[in-house]
Amino acid sequence: MKLKLKGSLLLALLMSFTVLASACGDKAGNSNITESGAAAGGNGTADTKQERVLTDALGHEVKVPANPQRIIASYLEDHLLTLGVKPVAQWSTGKGSVQYYLQDQLNGIPEISYDLPYEAVMSFTPDLIILSSADMATDDKYEQYSKIAPTYVVGKEKSNNWREELKAVGEVLGKSKEAEEAVQTYDKKAADAKEQLQKAIGTHTAAALWVTGKDIYVSSDHLSSGSVLYDDLGLAKPKLVEELSKTGTASWNQVSLEKFAQMDADYLFIVNSRGVSKDELLKDPVWANIPAVKEGHVYEFDDHSSWLYSGTIANTQIIDDVLSNVVK
Repeated sequence: MKLKLKGSLLLALLMSFTVLASACGDKAGNSNITESGAAAGGNGTADTKQERVLTDALGHEVKVPANPQRIIASYLEDHLLTLGVKPVAQWSTGKGSVQYYLQDQLNGIPEISYDLPYEAVMSFTPDLIILSSADMATDDKYEQYSKIAPTYVVGKEKSNNWREELKAVGEVLGKSKEAEEAVQTYDKKAADAKEQLQKAIGTHTAAALWVTGKDIYVSSDHLSSGSVLYDDLGLAKPKLVEELSKTGTASWNQVSLEKFAQMDADYLFIVNSRGVSKDELLKDPVWANIPAVKEGHVYEFDDHSSWLYSGTIANTQIIDDVLSNVVK
């Protein structure tokens, strides 16, 4: 990432990771995307589909239109793109602070604040709203949104599992088959990558870090980038990652410098938002005894990459990043 994260973006991202923990699609499967807000478009669903009544995570019976044309699904854009759908507005934490890794497909789509202000939502005249978690529907928010358009809440349980979240969005859009196929395609790619890594480096330990200002965050072992490294690619967990994941609830958990000095990772993948080069970053004595630093196995990415997110598109890009750097 060549731009520094602003304070508001950092705060909003941390809130989003804690509350939402998600987003998804394989680039190779997105050749038939239609913008949901296009006047002559559609979302790729069959014309024969009919309006359906679905029960969401909060028990609401939601009357889902047959072919929604103007969808708002904040922080779920990765899933929409995977399913061949573009939203009418995209998640943002401030002007220009969007999910950069999706911009090759979302470029030109207007932004909407991550907390979905009522007036902003209304201005886009959506015909379907999908909320990733119950936290986005607290107080009277759900009632407000549902007055604008049918509103479906996916729920935190599914948000913490991008595969299930993708399938839930697929069900809402009448694209369950496409969601299943996307998961299968991703799982095959991950299995192939896992085999390549095992041949190249065996079962070495690895960790994903997010460095911001003076703080260091470590990815959870079961969420975000950590899920890709450990569950999908079969890399081993450093002891520090296991320890932080037992007590931390967010996708990225802050670690003290004293603890971080004990990081026992053979490979480090760093999302560098500090605004300094990797070489400058590693000059800090706290990094000196980490095996990955000693062996030169430290790989740097900026905040335009997908490492802070989760989903088919995000995770596919993460796998490509790992392979291009580790497998020579």
